[in-house]
Amino acid sequence: MITLLDGGLGQELVARSGDAPTPLWSTQVMIDHPGLTQGLHADYFAAGASLATTNTYALHHDRLIRAGIDEHFDGLFAQALDEACGACAAHGRGAVAGSLGPLVASYRPETLPPHAEAVARYAEVAAILAPRCAVLLAETVASLAHARAVIEGAAGAARAHGRALWLAVTVMDEDGTRLRSGEALADLATLDLPDAVLVNCAPPEAIDAAIPILATLGRPFGAYANGFTHIAPAFLKDSPTVAALTARSDLTPEVYADFALRWVAQGATIVGGCCETTPAHIAELARRLAAAGHQITEGAP
Repeated sequence: MITLLDGGLGQELVARSGDAPTPLWSTQVMIDHPGLTQGLHADYFAAGASLATTNTYALHHDRLIRAGIDEHFDGLFAQALDEACGACAAHGRGAVAGSLGPLVASYRPETLPPHAEAVARYAEVAAILAPRCAVLLAETVASLAHARAVIEGAAGAARAHGRALWLAVTVMDEDGTRLRSGEALADLATLDLPDAVLVNCAPPEAIDAAIPILATLGRPFGAYANGFTHIAPAFLKDSPTVAALTARSDLTPEVYADFALRWVAQGATIVGGCCETTPAHIAELARRLAAAGHQITEGAP
């Protein structure tokens, strides 16, 4: 059985909105275009996805405070959950995964707050998501310290509500055996790992190198790659926008499915797409999985 994740939310929402990118990324799109996120969730379900991932990746106090809108924290979580759950209900099957994105910034492990603060902030988010989500999905985890904090922070809500907790780490563009921090991916084995371990938001070529390592960790594993040419230095500055990043032109749905089917052949049971993948990528992946004789789950495994 294969769990088929959805594809990218943030980049696709920005593209569908037609608006210029802002540091709030897909959160700004959700504010300005209510219902657009639910429509994208619906398109991913129609493409064959098992899960809808909530548009909460960038919903953290630090980002909302910088934008002067932290008073909308609870309301934005409610909206993101309503849109994901609404698409799930309309589709009649599937489940919702609650996204816990990085605190402060993506790909920058040095910005992680002190451990106790990070744990508390993740616990707050997990407590909001868990009642309405089948899975808590910690995304783009860039270091061992980040992994420890999000696992500790989210574990209580996951246990209290009987939810799965999945850890998705991000590896270096040029070396898929190392986290963005430079630490060895294999050192995840030193942690109290949650229910599944994945790699996300890295090039599929880097994930090719990561998959054999994930296979040694004793947990269900998988991956969902991005479609960026690379993570540009301009994106690693404070309050960047995605205008600093460039999409690849070669990562067609067919090419992406080739990568993902290789991961499945090595034992991956959770696959999907990250930034710059679209419903077309997920539809092709669903088609190829079915053609290869794999059954796709209709929700969380």
